[in-house]
Amino acid sequence: MTAKNGGSKGRKRRMLTPQEKYQIWVAYLAGEGSQAELADKWGVDRSTVVQLVKTAKDGALDRLATARPGRPGKTARDAELEDAHAEIERLRATVCEQAVELHLYRGQ
Repeated sequence: MTAKNGGSKGRKRRMLTPQEKYQIWVAYLAGEGSQAELADKWGVDRSTVVQLVKTAKDGALDRLATARPGRPGKTARDAELEDAHAEIERLRATVCEQAVELHLYRGQ
């Protein structure tokens, strides 16, 4: 085989879809083959499978770290939005109290 794009193995670079990447990761977790065997099966370089497995594992661990049992996890934006709504309610109550006090003060 001749090398393409300066590669030494002569393997044409193959772009995997997200679904294909997921299938490779699941196959690896299920013990359906080593990283090298899965790379050969899918027609990609072994380093592609190594990186895919590392990325999937890191992503899963990150997501699990933020998850809370029994309810969906909140993103930082959702938490910020919830805090902003609580602040708005607090300020609304304060304004109402001040309006009542002003009305009573002027009414005397």
